[in-house]
Amino acid sequence: MLAVLLLAAKFGVPVCPHAGGVGLCEYAQHISMFDYIAVGASLDDRVCEYVDHLHEHFVHPVRVVGGRYQAPLAPATASRSSLRSLSEFAFPDGAGWWQESDTREEEVPA
Repeated sequence: MLAVLLLAAKFGVPVCPHAGGVGLCEYAQHISMFDYIAVGASLDDRVCEYVDHLHEHFVHPVRVVGGRYQAPLAPATASRSSLRSLSEFAFPDGAGWWQESDTREEEVPA
């Protein structure tokens, strides 16, 4: 993504980092901050996608105040999944993959 930002800046092409999936906002906040600090040095004509769901699956979820990403308060990328979510959605045995009506045995049609 850094190469994309730098090439886009060189050729005057606007960039809007995609952040619409699980954990993408947690990653995109850093790209937006790098863009502001090291590439554009301005908030003019700068945008970044944001989706307001699934942040509960991260140890340090992204924070947005006044329509702007806030710098993480913890070190690292802020995209570390919570142990609870990792356990619940571990495939194929995590409880998040199964409902009471599900069966683990394949049903053979009669």
